[in-house]
Amino acid sequence: MPKVRLYELARELGQESKDVLARALELGLDVKTASSGVDEDAAVLVKASYGAAAPAEEVAATVDAVKERQDSEEPVAAAEPELVSDATSVETPVEGEAPDDAEATSDAGGVPNGEAADGEEGEDKVLLVEPGITVHDLARMIQVRTADIVKTLMFMGEMVPGGGEIPVAALEPLGRELGWEFLVAESEEKEEPKGRERHIIEYEDDPASLVRRPPVVTVMGHVDHGKTQLLDTIRHANVIEGEAGRITQHIGAYQVGTGESAVTFIDTPGHEAFTALRARGADVTDIAVIVVAADDSVMPQTVEALSHAKAAGVPIIIAINKIDLEAADPFAVRAALTQHEIVVEELGGETPAVELSALNGDGVDDLLEMISIVSEVEELKANPNAPAIGTVIEAQIEVGRGPVATVIVQRGTLKKGAAIVAGSISGRVRAMYNDKGEQITSAPPSTPVLVTGWDDLPTAGDMFEVAQNERVARKLAQARIDELRSIELFVPTAVDRLGMLIEQIRTQDHSELRIIVKADAFGSLEAIRETVGKISRDDGSVSIVHAAVGGINANDISLAEAADAIVYGFNSRPDATARAAAKKAGIDVRTFSIIYELLDDVESLLVGELSPDVVETFLGVAEVRQVFRAPRLGAVAGSYVTEGSINRNARTRLVRDGVVVYDGRIVSLRRFKEDVQTVATGFECGIGLANFRDIKDGDTIESYEVKEVART
Repeated sequence: MPKVRLYELARELGQESKDVLARALELGLDVKTASSGVDEDAAVLVKASYGAAAPAEEVAATVDAVKERQDSEEPVAAAEPELVSDATSVETPVEGEAPDDAEATSDAGGVPNGEAADGEEGEDKVLLVEPGITVHDLARMIQVRTADIVKTLMFMGEMVPGGGEIPVAALEPLGRELGWEFLVAESEEKEEPKGRERHIIEYEDDPASLVRRPPVVTVMGHVDHGKTQLLDTIRHANVIEGEAGRITQHIGAYQVGTGESAVTFIDTPGHEAFTALRARGADVTDIAVIVVAADDSVMPQTVEALSHAKAAGVPIIIAINKIDLEAADPFAVRAALTQHEIVVEELGGETPAVELSALNGDGVDDLLEMISIVSEVEELKANPNAPAIGTVIEAQIEVGRGPVATVIVQRGTLKKGAAIVAGSISGRVRAMYNDKGEQITSAPPSTPVLVTGWDDLPTAGDMFEVAQNERVARKLAQARIDELRSIELFVPTAVDRLGMLIEQIRTQDHSELRIIVKADAFGSLEAIRETVGKISRDDGSVSIVHAAVGGINANDISLAEAADAIVYGFNSRPDATARAAAKKAGIDVRTFSIIYELLDDVESLLVGELSPDVVETFLGVAEVRQVFRAPRLGAVAGSYVTEGSINRNARTRLVRDGVVVYDGRIVSLRRFKEDVQTVATGFECGIGLANFRDIKDGDTIESYEVKEVART
C-alpha cells in the first residue's frame, strides 16, 4: 500500500508539519518525524481530525480497518484493574455473583454495555471518574490504548487529543461504546477562563443595611453633540476649554448636588477612537443619558452609544440638545430613534426624552429632575458601613504624585489610610481628592475620587477592594497575578468561543444568540433586521445588539466582546485593526455576500449546529497605491502587500471603505514585469482582476480560499 509523507499531508491540509506530526501521535499512529510515511487509511484519519475528510461512512470504515490491523498486532499487556480500594475505580458485580478480576479489553468499541470483557457475562463494569479526566488517564484506568479512545471520541464527533480533557457530556456515551458505565464525581463547578483580565468582586449585603445612594450617570453620544458642554453647564465649571481640540480625551467623573440629593456623572468621549472607554463607563453606570443634537439627529456614534447602553441593560434618558438653533428639529430626532428600537414617551414608548440647550441652560433642570425620577424608580441603594468596593475609572502617572487613579465607590466608605487592592496592584490611600480638587478623608457610595498611594498603575476597569492591612493587600495582589498567569495560558480562539456559545445555546432553558450586523447598504441592513427578527425557536431567540452600514471596525469587535456576540458582515469586511482585535479577543467574524446564506447561518447557530458547510480562510491583503492602465487588462493595481500573501490562484475581493465592491479572481500577478504565483508581506506587485476595471487608489485587495467541510 503506498504511503503518504506527513509533510505532504500537512501541505495538503494547509497546516504546519509539526502540528500534523503531533496530531498523528495523538491519534496513536506509529510515526516519529514529519518525514514518516502513513498509509491511506491513517491519512484519512488525520484528515478527519482536521474536518477535511470524506463522508462519515468512509471515516467509520477507516477506523475499523486501522483497529483491525492494530488488534492483529501483539496486544499490550493488560495490568490488573485496581479494586474497590482505589477511590476512582470500582468493579460492581451483578447481584448474586462474586466479583472476579477481569482483564480489560483493548477494543475501543467492541464490548456492549453491561457485558464483561473476555467473554465474561453478567458483570457490570463501573468506573467513578472526576470531571475533566484526560484521555491518557482514562485509558490507563480501563487498560485500553489511548489511540482507541481518541478514535472513538472522534467517531462520536468529539475532537479530543490524548492529553485533552474529555467533555463531561461525552463520558456516558463513551462508556457505552467502551462497555463501561462511567459515574461522574460531583465537584464544584469551575467557570472556564475567558481570557478577560478584569477581576470581578462579588458581595451581598443585608437589605436592612442598605440606604439610598446617588445615581451614577453615564453621558454618551456622537462627537460634538454637546456632552461636555452639558456637564459644564450642570457643574458651573469650564472644563471644555482644557481639552485638546475641544474634544474630550479621557473619562472624567464629577458629582453635583441637585437639591437635597446628588448625582455622579461620567463624561465619556464621543469620538469613535475611544469606544472602549465608553464601554468601560457603562460597567458602573446606573442611568445612561444619550445626548442627540437637534440639528444633527441620530448619527453613527449615537447608534453605538445606544447599543452600549442597551447591552449594559441600564435605563436610558434621551437628551435632545441644541434646541436653541434655528435648524433644530426635536420631532425628527424622536422619529429617527424609533428606527433603533427607542420609542420615547411622547410617542407611546417608555424612554423619557428631555429637550434642552446645554449652551444657555434651558431644560437642564428638567434633565436633572428626570434623572432623579428614574433613580427613585430604580431604588438605588448601598451599604455605607461595609468595607469599600468600587471600580477604577481611569489611571495615569502624575508628576509629584506617582500612580493615581480615579475610582467610583460602589459599596462601603473608602477612607484615607486604608489598604487597597485593584486587580494585581495593591497600595494604601495616602490622599483622596474630589472632583473639585479638594482633599477629603472619606468617600461614601457613588462618590468619584482621585486616589494616590498605589504601588503601580492599576488597570482602568478593574474593581478595587479594601484589605485588612497592606500585607494582606499585597498577598491578594500576588494571588491575582498568579491567577492572571493561569488565565493567559488559555487564550480562547474564535472556535473556542463559538463552541462555548453553542454549548450554552444547547443547554440553557431559554437561550439568546446575540449578533452584530454590518452591511453595505441601508436596504440590505433593513432586510436582514426584519428577517432575523422572525428567526426563533421555542426556547431561544436572536437579538441584534448593533446594526449599521459600513465596514467592520474595532468598535464592533469591542462591543461583541462585551456583549458576547458574533459579528456578521453582509458585503462588509473587517479592516486590519478589526481583524487583529478579533483574533486577540477570539471574536467570531462571519462575512457573506448572499443574504439567505447569512440568514441560514444565524438559524443554524440558534439550533446549535457548530460547523458551516464551507470555511473561508483569509490569506492576505494588499493596499492599492497607484492604478495603471494596460491595453489587455484595462486596469492594473500597483499594490503593497500588508498582511499574509496574495495568491494568484486564490479567490479575491476588492474592498472600498469596508464594503465589498468586487468578488472574483486575479488574472495577472506580477513583480517587475515577471509573472509570479504569490507575493508575500512587504513586497510590491501589480494585480489585474478578472472583468473588473473600477479600481481606485486606497482600495484593498483580499486574497482568500473557501474549503468545504463536513457539518458536525
